[in-house]
Amino acid sequence: MSGYGCIKMEDEYIRRHHRHEIRDNQCSSSLVKHIKAPVHLVWSLVRSFDQPQKYKPFVSRCIVQGDLEIGSVREVNVKSGLPATTSTERLELLDDEEHIFGMRIVGGDHRLKNYSSIVTVHPEIIDGRPGTLVIESFVVDVPDGNTKDETCYFVEALIKCNLKSLADVSERLAIQDRTEPIDRM
Repeated sequence: MSGYGCIKMEDEYIRRHHRHEIRDNQCSSSLVKHIKAPVHLVWSLVRSFDQPQKYKPFVSRCIVQGDLEIGSVREVNVKSGLPATTSTERLELLDDEEHIFGMRIVGGDHRLKNYSSIVTVHPEIIDGRPGTLVIESFVVDVPDGNTKDETCYFVEALIKCNLKSLADVSERLAIQDRTEPIDRM
């Protein structure tokens, strides 16, 4: 698919699945990552609400309260180096058919108030092999003392790190899954 065709598809996915109601004191953005690994593999990591540390480098520990279903809450411990130590997050959407994951931050010792994100995972072909287009969008309050640009820049930097790590982990797993044909002579 041409670069323009890819952008059109990305825009269509964002329009269809990444709708956020944005208030005056909030910022929002969408980020895109192309991953050289099949959808089922990438989705298995994204949908793991109970184990975000599988690919999110800033998460040191996660404890889920109750069964893994819509409304489940997780307590996440954040690694040092960030302006937080904990985050309480609720699973808002988990659609295994359409590959849509949504979560909302409901507490914690950080400045990300009214944070909500949606992640969608879409099949694509990259270099002739099965690949995945991942789109993550968010909306969050702009904290007092910060601008919309500063807030978006900070959140986008975190998401970019998470998406890069998701790609690294997924691509490493995809290579392990590949079996080379055995030539018989």
